[in-house]
Amino acid sequence: MTALDGASLAARLSAVRARVDAAVLRAGRARSAVELLAISKTKPASDVIAAYEQGQRSFGENYAQEFVEKQRALAHLGDIAWHFVGRLQTNKAKSVAKLVTMVHAVDDEKLALELGKRAEGRDLPLAVLVEVNVGGEASKGGVGPEELPRLLDAIDRIGNLRLAGLMSIPPHTDDPEGARPFHRRLRELRDAHGGAARLPTLSMGMTDDLEVAIEEGATLVRVGTAIFGARA
Repeated sequence: MTALDGASLAARLSAVRARVDAAVLRAGRARSAVELLAISKTKPASDVIAAYEQGQRSFGENYAQEFVEKQRALAHLGDIAWHFVGRLQTNKAKSVAKLVTMVHAVDDEKLALELGKRAEGRDLPLAVLVEVNVGGEASKGGVGPEELPRLLDAIDRIGNLRLAGLMSIPPHTDDPEGARPFHRRLRELRDAHGGAARLPTLSMGMTDDLEVAIEEGATLVRVGTAIFGARA
């Protein structure tokens, strides 16, 4: 893992915040309505500290072992909110369920049940997002729209979990506008299944398309490359 110098990271983070601010303003939304999640996967703990020193508090990790090691190294930063954003195998649920604020990519009742079991004893329920495969891509995880109601209802019944919303990763496109129909689709699915009262979080939008996602209703954007640089 190659660390960025503090000044470079601060400048990158400031530029991303300016992009979020501008998009929120164009969309006529409150700035507080959109959270920036810094995706720190594969990046050293020193990069997380540098972003933390610039006021960033929410960080996302993809790999269970890396996350556990990083969380342990940074345990002294007690107000960090860790999000697990990658595909989580059932046998890894134990290692993250008590340490993270939110799990983003729940697409299976078996995983949800295991998370509920492993989250026992937390001060607050573990927030989970259901991943929806909005593009119907066989290579990606997520439930199809037709399977969504069943999984939402199942999670509602699981103790120690809090159903917090939906997330998606749209098909890759070189044009950010190409992601718009998929972000809009996720918002429409949220609205069709209880709206913001039941599913307040819409986790969608990354480095290349965060503006489009915000315009379509994202409440949380996941940004890694624009803050920490490309992965090695």
